[in-house]
Amino acid sequence: MAYIQMNVMSESLMRTVNVDVILPVDKIHFPGMPVREEKPFKTLYLLHGIFGSQVDWINGTKLQRWAEEKDLAVVMPAGENMFYVDQPKAHNYYGEFIGKELVELTRKMFPLSTRREDTFIGGLSMGGYGALRNGLKYSDTFGYLVGLSVANMIDGIDQRTDDVDLFFESRSYAEVVFGDLSKVEGSDLDIKYLARKMKEKKAEKPKIYLACGTDDRALDGNRSLHECFAANGFDVVFDEDPGNHEWDFWNDHIKKAIDWLPLEGVAGMNSGNVVADK
Repeated sequence: MAYIQMNVMSESLMRTVNVDVILPVDKIHFPGMPVREEKPFKTLYLLHGIFGSQVDWINGTKLQRWAEEKDLAVVMPAGENMFYVDQPKAHNYYGEFIGKELVELTRKMFPLSTRREDTFIGGLSMGGYGALRNGLKYSDTFGYLVGLSVANMIDGIDQRTDDVDLFFESRSYAEVVFGDLSKVEGSDLDIKYLARKMKEKKAEKPKIYLACGTDDRALDGNRSLHECFAANGFDVVFDEDPGNHEWDFWNDHIKKAIDWLPLEGVAGMNSGNVVADK
């Protein structure tokens, strides 16, 4: 399993961005073992949550092992705390970077499939919002979306105040990220609006996997998203399981999400599997 840490210059952001990549190109196959067909890799663009960075999924889960088993390439960009949306005044087009530029760059660099049905986007919490929003906005690129414990920020966002304990729940922070809060609902920042527009346009809809813990304060917002997707004709799976807003839950459910994706893997040798099957 190749694990690549790199910096890429982004025109959308006008700065260098840290990106980590899992690329299962280096499996060793002994005589009698099946060999993977030479073809581009299916790819998951995977977004971290608030306070995090591009290394979170490697440090917090067994993602690398499962990606190798399924011959899945995974691209993990740094997202700062900006919810993966565009902020034109600062030339901070993070939605465009995630939904378009990063895909184009990595396809030039690595043997990744260019097919929509082989291209997936997912994330947790803030990254779950970014994955759903950008997955719908750029639905010509992404065929499958994964949202774990999605930070469904948009519902009632114009009612926020600064009388809160957590900065990321304040009105001031929401204005920095999303702009004029009176214009957010019903815009392309609004996941539910994008879902409704896809139904109206009769566009080809991505398949969606959602999961949230029953002890998670984000549960009601995730239930609401599931209801919206179902009402608008999406093929959506929602796992509501015991757990909270924590890595134990995300570790379990990124595995379930990978099992849900249309993947196939071929066995190979690595440092965690040094005895060939007889």
